[in-house]
Amino acid sequence: MAKPTLRLGVDIGGTFTDVVLEKDGVPFSTKVLTTYVAPENAIIDGMHQVCAKAGVAPADIDQIIHGTTLATNALIERRGAKTALITTQGFRDVIEMRTESRFEQYDLNLNLPDPLLPRQMRFTVAGRVDAKGQILVDIDRAEVEAIVDQIAQAGFESVAVGLIHSYLNPAHEELVRDVLAEKLPHVAVSISSEVSPQMREYERFNTVVANAYIKPLMASYLGRLEDRLQAEGVACRIFLMHSGGGIISIQNAADFPVRLVESGPAGGAVFAAHIAARYGLDKVLSFDMGGTTAKICLIKNQTPKTSRVFEVARTYRFKKGSGMPISIPVIDMVEIGAGGGSLAHVDALRQIRVGPESAGSEPGPACYGRGGDRPAVTDADLILGKLDPDNFAGGSIQLHADAAKSALTTQVGDTLDMDAIEAAFGVAEVVDENMANAARVHAVENGEDLSEYTMIAFGGAAPLHAGRLAEKLGVDRCLVPPGAGVGSAIGFLRAPFSFEANRSVYMKLSDFDPARIKSLLTDLQAEATGFVRTCDDHSPILSEFKVYMRYTGQGWEIPITLTEEQAMAPDAATFEARFIEDYTRLFGRPVDGMDIEITVWSVNATTPPDPVARTDETTGPDMATPSGTRPIFDAASAAFTDAKVVNRADMTTGARAAGPVAIVEDETTIIVPASRDAICQPDGCIDIIPKRAAR
Repeated sequence: MAKPTLRLGVDIGGTFTDVVLEKDGVPFSTKVLTTYVAPENAIIDGMHQVCAKAGVAPADIDQIIHGTTLATNALIERRGAKTALITTQGFRDVIEMRTESRFEQYDLNLNLPDPLLPRQMRFTVAGRVDAKGQILVDIDRAEVEAIVDQIAQAGFESVAVGLIHSYLNPAHEELVRDVLAEKLPHVAVSISSEVSPQMREYERFNTVVANAYIKPLMASYLGRLEDRLQAEGVACRIFLMHSGGGIISIQNAADFPVRLVESGPAGGAVFAAHIAARYGLDKVLSFDMGGTTAKICLIKNQTPKTSRVFEVARTYRFKKGSGMPISIPVIDMVEIGAGGGSLAHVDALRQIRVGPESAGSEPGPACYGRGGDRPAVTDADLILGKLDPDNFAGGSIQLHADAAKSALTTQVGDTLDMDAIEAAFGVAEVVDENMANAARVHAVENGEDLSEYTMIAFGGAAPLHAGRLAEKLGVDRCLVPPGAGVGSAIGFLRAPFSFEANRSVYMKLSDFDPARIKSLLTDLQAEATGFVRTCDDHSPILSEFKVYMRYTGQGWEIPITLTEEQAMAPDAATFEARFIEDYTRLFGRPVDGMDIEITVWSVNATTPPDPVARTDETTGPDMATPSGTRPIFDAASAAFTDAKVVNRADMTTGARAAGPVAIVEDETTIIVPASRDAICQPDGCIDIIPKRAAR
């Protein structure tokens, strides 16, 4: 199969849908407002726009890679299918009881989030498997059939099956699935031993419920998308970006839609990792700020940090523990409600709060003139001079400063006795500090010092805020790559085909069993490779091995990466040495005299990444020619400054623009504060550095 030369990347966000067409390595991009009722409409619109720019027909497209927030939004907004859960007797209330963790320890009136399914939608069967996978009580098929009859009478559209210890022995779950297939062939079924075969029943049950909850919705959407594209003459294969940073087939995405949660942000992290490789950067802070949220991710050695559990739909000021845990492979990032559309208000303590609620694209920020009357971050950016009202989104959207001023004054200024400019300054500083604080906490949790990092900023709103964020974090260097406004969509085109298979098998190092370990990892390798082969039948496939280890008695594990040689010829001393090495790096010292145990085993199969050419860097000897000036508010001095305006397209290699300056393009605007200069590097990246670094 020849390598595709005409590839389309599509990212559906909460406000904009980004579309990028890459023709022989040259990108053509556009941003269109997301159409919530039928998201495929925005994709078709954007596809026609980029095809016209590239001078090709939609039928010429060789490959489409798609990422979407639809799965996430369905969970947050509780817009999924009518779903039932079948679980083991005595475990009906696990997803409601949660764990003993309190995300706000001293709040006596703490309200825990409601479970995805109320109690009357949860059913139990009497079979039982123990913690070693042995069947203690066999399951009664007649009992299962009776429950399925109840489910049929109630009109459920989807069923989740989560039985205790099924990750070790799935026989009971498979029997329930078979009965459902026989009696209710039209109902979607998800079983936890396939969706998330890992220990900890709360996380596993919640994950399989989430998968079942959004499965009919995503299957319907993907089917409509295929039909619409075929009607436009597009006959190529469609692939989906998954949360772990790779690409899977549309069929796998329909079967396991929970793996699409965070697919858009994952594309952004892949995009940042690609830029890091071009510059040989080993420590990168990826900063992705779109219309609804801001995402921050640590990238070391050109590889995004990954995790196997994350939370979606946090309900309490985005506090860890207040959301739904999803136990799937995912790029580890912190996400907060701080996008261009995030709405501002004044709370009961007379403090300005921003997010998590967003104006989205319907109606959008007040300045869009589409009926919104509450102030968003974009309204504050407009009033502070960061945006040109006549040239927003390439002139396709006219911004209304009077509407932004009215919203800021009414919702913020009148309450705090501020004028519109002071209110806008307050909103901008709050959102920037929220993002800075999230980055600091994320770095501390991972034992990292951000002063050693380079920021890579992308997303429609990130270049507006990256300079100020770098000042707050003490980060010296910030790169804004070409196509930053559609960075996640470009990231889709850089991602490999990949799939991670994992399984919980508990084992202490004192009971180390090399033969069992080799057999387990070989099975996981075959499973992961099989998924990748459904997407790519000719490329070589690499295997990445990982085990999750902890000291006996600890509550959580740390991931330990193994080479293929270490995995296929397992040795207890090697496993122990690798664990102690990583544990000491994270926590300062090992714990003597304690046994070590392994809880989860993982193999990620992936196609090799394309080689990345290093960029020759320049120090920027030539001054860029401005196209004009405009007043822009400088947060550090709390005053407007007369800033130059430079067209990004006019900045040639080596051109330097001294801050304060606004570097403008169709998809975003880069605000360079007075403390920084910007240099155009040979690959088109705008390199923002402190003035003291000028040479």
